[in-house]
Amino acid sequence: PRRAATAARRSVAAAALRLHYRVQLLLPVRQTEAVFTGHRSHGHGCGPGALEVAFRTYAPRVRTAWIADPRHHHTIPAATRRIAPGTAAYWTALARSKYLVSNTGFDRRMVKRPGQVVVQTQLGTPLKKMGLDLLEHPAAARSTDFDALLADVDKWDYVLSANRHSTLVWERVYPSSYATLEYGQPSNDLLLTASSDDRERIRAGLGIPPDTTAILYAPTHRDYRVSQRLALDLERVARLLGPRFMILARSHPAYGAPLTRPGADGRLVDVSDHPDVTALCVASDALVTDYSSLMFDYACLDRPIVIHADDWDAYEAARGTYFDLRTFPPGAVARSEDELIDIFATGHWRGSRSGQLRSAFRARFCPYDDGRAAERVVRHVVLGERPGGEDRNTDGGSPWVPRQQSGAAGAARV
Repeated sequence: PRRAATAARRSVAAAALRLHYRVQLLLPVRQTEAVFTGHRSHGHGCGPGALEVAFRTYAPRVRTAWIADPRHHHTIPAATRRIAPGTAAYWTALARSKYLVSNTGFDRRMVKRPGQVVVQTQLGTPLKKMGLDLLEHPAAARSTDFDALLADVDKWDYVLSANRHSTLVWERVYPSSYATLEYGQPSNDLLLTASSDDRERIRAGLGIPPDTTAILYAPTHRDYRVSQRLALDLERVARLLGPRFMILARSHPAYGAPLTRPGADGRLVDVSDHPDVTALCVASDALVTDYSSLMFDYACLDRPIVIHADDWDAYEAARGTYFDLRTFPPGAVARSEDELIDIFATGHWRGSRSGQLRSAFRARFCPYDDGRAAERVVRHVVLGERPGGEDRNTDGGSPWVPRQQSGAAGAARV
């Protein structure tokens, strides 16, 4: 009887929320409200987080709200309204906010209304296959409903892109009539605007001793594995690298479990629970990853990146990739644990060849990363400004046209 009563209460509550949402859809769209959310209703951050801050900075007349699970509400700025998923406030925000910003998507039951503007920030530059390309990789697609996916894509008004590569991928794998804003990655703005004092403060909080090289190790998840893959014996790596190095190990959020146990006399620290990967990037001196898109973000810092590609063939076969990372890497490539240790022990990780590879990688994938990507998006979407428009500096140049680095990526469209 208790279970039946609970089910009945839930059914009544769900029906009440559906009725509430239908009523809200009949009321006017609020022109000065914007609602934001991140992947899996996590806390404030990533592309939507950078845009939420930019909304309050450059379009202060727009009131902002953030949708997140209550356990993440502490990450939301005090000036931003907090909303829990599935509540009446949630459905009101979806029905009546003019601007809706996400890096994955909102509830697929959401009705896109005339006058609403949906901004899709994406989760970063794609190396692995995405969207409709997963039709060729059923192991990675799993139970993806592609019809529902395309219906969601049709709600988008703007898609953000960090580079020409991303633009070409998004427009093919998520086909619709949205406009692509190739203005850079808003989530990278904090990487480029963090001060040396910010860096030292974060390092102190993580317990990184002075004159210690901090390596951020952040592998991606594997579609062909159920459990987390421990590709490196991190205790051995830390021990052989010696006291000059410290390893910050961060597992992929999909696993929800630590990557390692603390060890090596405090020189091996698991930071999987750290709420802000941007802060970890700022604090570190180098990145070690396999195929994580974090490499594209980290490259804008112009710090060494080492790729550990010990299972490339299996990963490429299961997930599919847009280019062979081994032939166009952002730095040195290790194919085994011993090679990885040797790259750091010999200094190759920050040598001239690694610098050349990183420079070419940045030119292709970070052409607009200058700390002002979120500003450009808000000026375009909310204020109606355009690059090269009438708002100009005294020298005749637009105050917010993306800065392009030299190289082939400089020809990307804006």
